[in-house]
Amino acid sequence: MNISNQLSELLSAWEETYKKGQLTLWIFLSLKDGKKYVDEIKSFVEEQSNHTMTCESQSLYRNLRKYQHVGVVDFESGEGNKGPERKYYYLTELGQMLLNSFVERNINLFFNERIRNLINKEE
Repeated sequence: MNISNQLSELLSAWEETYKKGQLTLWIFLSLKDGKKYVDEIKSFVEEQSNHTMTCESQSLYRNLRKYQHVGVVDFESGEGNKGPERKYYYLTELGQMLLNSFVERNINLFFNERIRNLINKEE
């Protein structure tokens, strides 16, 4: 196997693992942007991640039920487009606090000057 193929395989494996762990962050960011129904969440995640993240509607429903069960997400029923009512999901106060705490502990560190310099350092 040449180095290019090996690099491609390793990068794909790393990205798949990374993406599984990032879905919650992307869902929460979409809801911080405002109330959304599942298709809007899906579009937000895909567009804002530059299409590096994709998610199936069933996966989103499953995650949203889990988040609702622990009290970080809730929904309101609202009018659908010429059809049945839709569930418009939003972050609860606890969900907002959880997202803010996660960002503070795990995302903001990438804005640290030393870490930023390491990321941008040319070899």
